[in-house]
Amino acid sequence: MEEVYAARASGPGTGERHRTTPPYQAVLFDMDGVVTQTAAVHAAAWKRLFDSVLQDPRLTGHPRRDPFDIDADYRRYVDGRQREDGVAAFLASRGAEVPSGCPNDGPDAWSVPGLAARKNALFLEAVADQGIRAYPGTTALLVRLRDAGIPVGLVTASRNARTLLAAAGLGTAFDVIIDGQTAAGNALPGKPDPAMFLAAARRLGVAPRHTAVIEDAVAGIQAGRRGGFGLVVGIDRGGHREQLEIAGADIVLG
Repeated sequence: MEEVYAARASGPGTGERHRTTPPYQAVLFDMDGVVTQTAAVHAAAWKRLFDSVLQDPRLTGHPRRDPFDIDADYRRYVDGRQREDGVAAFLASRGAEVPSGCPNDGPDAWSVPGLAARKNALFLEAVADQGIRAYPGTTALLVRLRDAGIPVGLVTASRNARTLLAAAGLGTAFDVIIDGQTAAGNALPGKPDPAMFLAAARRLGVAPRHTAVIEDAVAGIQAGRRGGFGLVVGIDRGGHREQLEIAGADIVLG
């Protein structure tokens, strides 16, 4: 993670190499898989949800009922996205349909928001059992950036961000947090749309071209690239370097 301080990056398709001026005027971090060690917990919760849903006779459409792939399906359809978007994307990939429902549907409702709420309940149950840890390399980088007076923001689809950060001992680590709650309250579309990253940059008062984005999800890398951010760093913790590079990461660290 310290390589962010001395990155050399080339814009995709430009053929030009340029030396960055680390650590940029601001740095925006994703949370799950970048700051906190929660990506695997999310993936397991999604698998529990979808493996159950795929066997439910209430599914309509022309569903394929092969189980959720905890690696490929997680990264392709749900990683980095808002929960409802992830539910819709995965079910569409299987040719399955459930009612659109109402935004406030609870975990017992047979609807897209209901399934999203059920997944969140499974995730929080696992967190209560396992606890939360931060990645030491990210924590060290956050300390270095803050000591240098570089503003830092968190941009995550999670609606539990503040609770999880506090549990990981990082409750005051970020100058700005744009999370799922913020997105819902301000009608911001989720990743891969760049709106959440752009909102964080505006609140920090730094132009995107002077801001670095650090992400481990393809959807997040795509959002950083589409938003015109000066450096988009991919974090590969599971052998997905090529996918992150294809999505538009300037460099991939792992």
